Amino acid sequence: MAGHSKWANIKRQKARVDAKKGKTFTQLSRAIIVAARNGIADIDGNFQLRTAVEKAKAAGIPNDNIERAIAKGAGTYNDGEANLEEIRYEGYGIGGVAVLIEALTDNRNRTAADVREAFSKNGGNLGETGCVSWMFDHKGVVLLEGEINEDKLLEVSLEADAQSYEIIDEEDYQGAEIFTEVANLENLNQQLRDNFLVKEAELRWIPNNFVEINDPEQTKYLLRLMDALESLDDVQNVTANFELIDDE
Repeated sequence: MAGHSKWANIKRQKARVDAKKGKTFTQLSRAIIVAARNGIADIDGNFQLRTAVEKAKAAGIPNDNIERAIAKGAGTYNDGEANLEEIRYEGYGIGGVAVLIEALTDNRNRTAADVREAFSKNGGNLGETGCVSWMFDHKGVVLLEGEINEDKLLEVSLEADAQSYEIIDEEDYQGAEIFTEVANLENLNQQLRDNFLVKEAELRWIPNNFVEINDPEQTKYLLRLMDALESLDDVQNVTANFELIDDE
């Protein structure tokens, strides 16, 4: 069940995220609105909403803002803004890297233009729906932090119908990532919380193959592309299938 951790590579790819202060208030608030709209406006009965609220609180969003976002999603608060819709964009970065973008927008023409510009300025191109999504699997992921007893993790993972896990044992982070079917995420999250310290639970697109990148120029363009896409308020998540290889 265990797999080799790509944590060192993830840290290199995600170093830009550490420099930012996480998602913007706009991005996190929009996630709450959509979660409340797609289910009930009650965090106890809506797992998607509960995880969105947890992320918002961790980022320091005031409770008043969170409650207003929930009310917007529930339709009990109207500030005259257009409704948000969920859109997925797909494209290629330099070197043939596949890129998936999940967005929440009230103006799909604006968002498409912004995403297309990010690609074109960084050596990539926006493609048609379906052009790269076949290279990814949609999974539920629970991130644990702290020292992990692997025997206990294996036991809980099997009981909770997890598909696999990866132990993270780096100098600046210890923990694990556990992967499951989308429909089983809430069950897995709860069982892990009963036994470990859960840092985050989310849905994520997981690449089923990786493009190795060791050219400094290509690395520069790919990281700039990730930055450009993630900086857009309409964009919620960006996933790509490149793996940075140290050329030492």
